This record gives sequence, structure tokens and C-alpha cells, in this order.
Amino acid sequence: MLEDTGERIIPEKMKITNELLIEHVARYHFALPYIKGGRVLDFACGTGFGTHIIAKKNKKLVEEVIGIDIDADSLAYAKKNYYHPKSSYQQADVTDQSLVEQLGVFDTILSFETYEHIEEEEKFLSNIYHLLKPGGTLVLSTPFGKGRGTPCGSPFHIHQITQKEFYHLFDAFNFSVVNYYMQKGALIEPANSARLEYYPLGIVVCEK
Repeated sequence: MLEDTGERIIPEKMKITNELLIEHVARYHFALPYIKGGRVLDFACGTGFGTHIIAKKNKKLVEEVIGIDIDADSLAYAKKNYYHPKSSYQQADVTDQSLVEQLGVFDTILSFETYEHIEEEEKFLSNIYHLLKPGGTLVLSTPFGKGRGTPCGSPFHIHQITQKEFYHLFDAFNFSVVNYYMQKGALIEPANSARLEYYPLGIVVCEK
């Protein structure tokens, strides 16, 4: 039985007004216009609701949507509750350096609320870059906090980076276009036009 840890999103067990659910669903809908077709990877897909959104909304456009996660219970839930003929789910570690050989490369990679959980972040970011085709698009989100290496309030997070660290997250990679967005609740807007004093979370869209 899949348990609610406070981090895992299980839409069927949450109220429609739950802010955490709203925020997570909003990110997948935000990503839809960036998916041009081909192969899509949902990197750390959790219970699979987002993988299903992408497959269902883009069924005439995409070749396939693969959701991977390290948690077997989450994947079992995804397979049972979020089947779509264009999607599939596989168990894998996002830091596994053999993922390119296992999965191939993708036209779009989505990775929402994953980075803050990963201790070997260099391997995670390197995997993303090498799993993405030239000309492909990455959409990634992570919450802000006190900075890299500083413990945060969540027992599930390694750390939460600052906005400044977020802006430099992909400096070591050759992305041709990098655009930043801020999110608070369902509101997502470009960082350079942000109207609120504080946004708890950032989203980056990169083109390789």
C-alpha cells in the first residue's frame, strides 16, 4: 500500500484545494507548450500523475512518455492508476551514469521537485544533459532555501538552494537558451517580471 509521506503526491487521496497538489499539477501544465513531440522523459515521476498528464494532453504529438523513479511502490501505483498507451514506467536511479545506454536520448526532459532530494547532484545534472538530444528542452523546478550544503526544514531534502545558486545551476553545461520562472501556488511567471517579493520555487527552461 502506498503511504502518504507528506512529499509524495497522490491526487486521489488529496483535496482539490490542496496547495501542494495544485502547485505540482500546475508545473506539468506549464511544461505542455515546451513539448514539441518525440520522446519525453519524466525524471523522477513519483506516482505518475504528471507522466499521465503529458501523455494524455500530447497523445497526438509525442512518440512516448517514460516516467522513471527509484521507488517501487510509487511506480506500482502509477502503473495501476495512470495507464496510457503512450506512457510507460521504469525503476531507475536518476544518478545512474548508465541511463543513456539504458534509455536512449529524449526530445524533452521534465524534472520537478527532484534536485533537492539528490546528494550526488553533479551526476544528476550530468545525466539530464546527456539524456537530452541536441535541440531538446529541459524543464526543471526546485524550491528555494538557505543554500547548498545548509540543512533545511524538510527531512526529505538534502538542501534547498538560494535563488542566486539556482540561476547558476547550469553554468557548466552548454545550453543555448536558459529562461527562468518563479512559482507561488498556481502562479508561474518570468523571473524578470515577477511581481511578488518572495517566490518559494523556481523553474528553469533550457534548450540544448
